[in-house]
Amino acid sequence: MSTPSDVLVVGASAAGLAVTESLRRKGYRGRITLLGEEAGAPYDRPPLSKQVLAGTWEAERTQLRTRDVLDALDAELVLGERAVAFDAATRTVRTGSGAELRAEAVVLATGLHARRLPGLSGAAGVHVLRTLDDAGRLREELLKAERVVVVGDGVLGAEIAATARLMGADVTLSGPQTAPMRAQLGDDVAQLLAALHREHGVRLRPDSPVDGLETAGGRVTGVRTVGDVSTVTDVSTVGGDRTVGGGEVLPADLVVEAVGGTPATDWLTDSGLALRDGVVCDSRCRAADGVYAAGDVARFHHEGLGRSLRLENRTNATEQATLVAANILGEDRPYSPVPYFWTDQFGVRIQVYGLPAPTATVRIVEGAVEQGRFVARYVDSEDRPVAVLGWNMPKQARLHSQHLLGRYAPAPRPAPATAPR
Repeated sequence: MSTPSDVLVVGASAAGLAVTESLRRKGYRGRITLLGEEAGAPYDRPPLSKQVLAGTWEAERTQLRTRDVLDALDAELVLGERAVAFDAATRTVRTGSGAELRAEAVVLATGLHARRLPGLSGAAGVHVLRTLDDAGRLREELLKAERVVVVGDGVLGAEIAATARLMGADVTLSGPQTAPMRAQLGDDVAQLLAALHREHGVRLRPDSPVDGLETAGGRVTGVRTVGDVSTVTDVSTVGGDRTVGGGEVLPADLVVEAVGGTPATDWLTDSGLALRDGVVCDSRCRAADGVYAAGDVARFHHEGLGRSLRLENRTNATEQATLVAANILGEDRPYSPVPYFWTDQFGVRIQVYGLPAPTATVRIVEGAVEQGRFVARYVDSEDRPVAVLGWNMPKQARLHSQHLLGRYAPAPRPAPATAPR
């Protein structure tokens, strides 16, 4: 495989920037173009729901690299320009302004769009959090809000609820799970997280999918959880929340939709690529000849697990981008990571290595729940470790995660047959 003379990276994200930097670090001297929809320089997203929202970081601090460092990459940055179409056969990207960009190798790193729920858009006071601009608008309203409802009890929703509560707002966290982040942590640890939120004054509404909004004068005044308010006459009020039939109305002057994201693949519909909850790739993160994907948008084949996987976290963005750069330059390496993510809430750092299964058994292998510091190991029905979680024990969790390497490593390839002598 010959080294491409030029590379086009679509998405000035953490993954897109990491591809560019990795190519240069490995000695690539060809032309690199980094195309990004947002006008500003690449920035980090994890601080948006914590430090930026809380006001402990200025927006500039989220920038991944200074202007001087970006200039030293000798890459052409085309920012504030949205990709609207792609032809995988010719590796040509068309932008919103009508420009056409083509390269011998193209990397798709467009990330996610914030998911919106039907019936929750259109009213003032309803926000999502995906971009730096989103964080600025949300913070401005949070400083004035009294009653905040966060819709969505995954990682982002739980982080926003914690930050808003620390800012002094009355916060309700509503979602379809039995406890915050149950899908990521399993029931036992999720219940500990629920207790942490309650200790800090967050009102939890588990098992409460949202049905719609209540508004007055075009502004949100409340969130309806499941229950048909149009046909119910029995209405009671408990603690400020109206109970309506099987659901309730949660009072709110600010609502945050944190119900996950959808891969930004709408512009790839007629590209010729396979799309299935992301850009479908092989184990080399290759979607087609000369076309690769990295970060939240990439669905790749994990050889160790024997199935496809799409990971939404900051660590994956960098690690996958580094491997994509290596494969563009001909290294032919599979991407088989031990998945990893972290979250900070109310002074607790939770780190998860691997993929905790809902049916896994959880064992405390170091520390103690009562001490507020522990490491938990998740094992399957055959007593094999599938994940490790650290609760305020980062070093110990990292050490215990070494037990997972065999579980996620790809099987070695058989040696090529030799001709008989």
